[in-house]
Amino acid sequence: MLFDERPKTNRNELFNRDKELRLLHSNVNRPLILITGIRRIGKTSLLNAFMSEINLPHFIIDARSLKSNYGISDLYRLMAKALSSSLGNLTDILSRIKRIKILGNEIELAWRGKDYLSISELFDELNKKRMIIAIDEAQLLRGPNSLELKNAIAHSYDYNRNLTFIFTGSEVGLLYDFIGAEDSNSPLYGRNYYEVQLERFDKKTSTQFLEKGFEEAELSVSKAIIEEAVSEFDGIVGWLAYFGNQWVAGNRDIKQLKEKALKIAKSEMLNLSLGRSRRFLTALKCIAEGKASWVELKRCVENMEGKTISTSVLYNVLTTLEDLNLVKNYDFVDPVYKQAAKIL
Repeated sequence: MLFDERPKTNRNELFNRDKELRLLHSNVNRPLILITGIRRIGKTSLLNAFMSEINLPHFIIDARSLKSNYGISDLYRLMAKALSSSLGNLTDILSRIKRIKILGNEIELAWRGKDYLSISELFDELNKKRMIIAIDEAQLLRGPNSLELKNAIAHSYDYNRNLTFIFTGSEVGLLYDFIGAEDSNSPLYGRNYYEVQLERFDKKTSTQFLEKGFEEAELSVSKAIIEEAVSEFDGIVGWLAYFGNQWVAGNRDIKQLKEKALKIAKSEMLNLSLGRSRRFLTALKCIAEGKASWVELKRCVENMEGKTISTSVLYNVLTTLEDLNLVKNYDFVDPVYKQAAKIL
């Protein structure tokens, strides 16, 4: 169902993503592929659909379940969970690796002791068969304990020709930073990657998406309601699916639906602000109010805080907002986030 808010799992559940699937299939033999796009644009759904079509062993590491200050033990647990979830198509390979234990439907990975298996060694073993290894929201692996993983990926890039890595990322600037392809200090420095960028739907495609979704639900919805939803959610398929899902469920007050969406977006921005200064939210609020130049933004932030701020400090704040893929060219990439920032 198009209005199912959970990530899709196959091509039939996607809408208008045949081109992107074709690009993934035609580039599957590259060592490193990125799937990028703003939040709620369908990156995980595209990855799942692609994985369902390739007749190859594969597994997906979901970095969203990793805490921000993770340790090496957390990384190994994450990888063990990913391998366990795909045990059905990996048993033949994993059962031959002496330092991996398979207990029922789970595997054990040791990060120290006599059964210690480095990630590079694991990838070397997996390389004995053609395989796809995906990391969903890979930028969340950034940090000092990502070095072993990046070293292992760099090693595989150079020597393990049977492995292809696919990274998805909403926070595109941070994803590029995690890879460090242009950072001479990064293990992945100088490695090329192929990037599939997911774009928002245009108005016509957004309208067709809603019409088809309501048709699946056997529900007649006026053209005016569909046009209003298309205008509000600006081609972002996750928000369109949210709207359709709520409408089908009987929530027919479009004003209330918008307010619920704003609360979701506000909560997500507040979560992104954790561990950052209040200035992060202040800058978002100023941009939401239309401060569309450096001078206007700086003046707005200073007026709100009642003090001057240095150019370098504001530059770092703005760069962070751009790296998180919240704003671009002094405007929000998501109109719902823009409206939500006004009530921060």
